[in-house]
Amino acid sequence: MTTSSSERGVSLGMPQLPAPAYPDDVRARLETDARDVIARYPDSRSALLPLLHLVQSEEGHVTRTGMQFCADMLDLTTAEVTAVATFYTMYRRKPSGDYQVGVCTNTLCAVMGGDAIFETLQEHLGVGNGETTDDGKVTLEHIECNAACDFAPVVMVNWEFFDNQTPGSAKHLVDDLRAGRPVQPTRGARLCTFKETARILAGFPDERPGAVEEGGSAGPASLVGLRLARGEAAPARVVHPRGGPHGDPQDRVHQPSPAEHLSSHDAPQDTSASDPAHPAGPTAEEGE
Repeated sequence: MTTSSSERGVSLGMPQLPAPAYPDDVRARLETDARDVIARYPDSRSALLPLLHLVQSEEGHVTRTGMQFCADMLDLTTAEVTAVATFYTMYRRKPSGDYQVGVCTNTLCAVMGGDAIFETLQEHLGVGNGETTDDGKVTLEHIECNAACDFAPVVMVNWEFFDNQTPGSAKHLVDDLRAGRPVQPTRGARLCTFKETARILAGFPDERPGAVEEGGSAGPASLVGLRLARGEAAPARVVHPRGGPHGDPQDRVHQPSPAEHLSSHDAPQDTSASDPAHPAGPTAEEGE
């Protein structure tokens, strides 16, 4: 006589079926919101991404119940919904904290200090990648490029920017989040919880007073090229020093004088045209 894997207590990594249902009042409320979202699209299945954000705003992550709800509302199979929910990293598959703290560890942020920030926060919070602190406040993760390379290294909290971070400033940031102290992003609106952020990403109005006005636009460092193209003078420095009242002493950045260059990219470079004695390309000895 043979026994099944379930009888032997062996998990094959498959989800339990069927998914538990939402309470009647929750489902009725979500259905009203979902119909509002679906009505915006000529093809209902195009509403899947915002609907996943909607169910994530309910429970803080995308559950089997949430995926079944999306499938029911859009006349899709749960396999089709699962394929999308597991492809995009913005959809969480397990319970998460009120604040998603993402440290960019892509190439530029990494070499500018992102790796050090991530390692520091892992030790400081006592969690690994994708894990949540015991108080349920902070989920730490490393993230890919968020198109803010001119402010590297960047930390994101619920997808709001905290630019030019250091290990010291990042530690102070997560301490403030856990203590419930007000935190203001470098650019963009004031922070809200991850569930509130998910509802905004689902396409519903941001109802926080003044949040839209605080949204801002590109930072000064992003606009230097545009200013130069217009013939305007670029500012002497467009990025604030990373050291501050909450940074570690070693984090503090030297303020350059007008005669100093901000980086090696700003310094005049010898080229074959300006320095005939050192033409571009390898010499015969170098090429051998």
